[in-house]
Amino acid sequence: MILTIGNTKGGVGKTTLAVNIAIARAISGRDVWLVDADRQGTAQMAISIRAESEHQPGLACSQYAEGALLRSQVKQQGHKYDDIIIDAGGRDSTALRAALVLSDVLLVPFQPRSYDVWALSDIAALVDEARSIRDSLRAFAILNCADPSMTSSDNLEAAAAVADIPQFDYLPTPVRRRKSFANAAGQGLAVLELHPKDPKAIEELNNLVLALF
Repeated sequence: MILTIGNTKGGVGKTTLAVNIAIARAISGRDVWLVDADRQGTAQMAISIRAESEHQPGLACSQYAEGALLRSQVKQQGHKYDDIIIDAGGRDSTALRAALVLSDVLLVPFQPRSYDVWALSDIAALVDEARSIRDSLRAFAILNCADPSMTSSDNLEAAAAVADIPQFDYLPTPVRRRKSFANAAGQGLAVLELHPKDPKAIEELNNLVLALF
């Protein structure tokens, strides 16, 4: 399965989710390839830290920030892996567009802020374009860095706004604003591996992975 975590808007936490999901799948026994399709290279940096610290399981990671290179490499090497996780976006780019055409599933994280919700229309347009080539692409929107209380007005309004965007299905597995997610990714870890453990963060990640796969 090829999963892209992407958005045309930056600062939504896509790399943190990509790293956590990729490691979670590797821990479950899958052979995973994490592809960093963002020029900033943050996902690749996290996996480099993981490798230097010799954390297991190891994880293959490559960076392809150009669409043509991303497309050719995934087509040539993708058969070697059980799961391919592509961290793409932060802006409209050739890499993001290529990832959408390659992917089985797109996960679009957004935060409970007006700017994030408004920006969903931009990537929704790219989903329409991608589906003209790959009509089987499934697209989910997930509330990321949500307020701790899911009954907060910001969370509820943001989730309701997704219902007005037909390109996406809202994934009811929100990830709340927790330091453990960022702390883990910064060490090349998933929250599943972090000590001391954060049971709530672990539950949220497991719920998300279960819903996606």
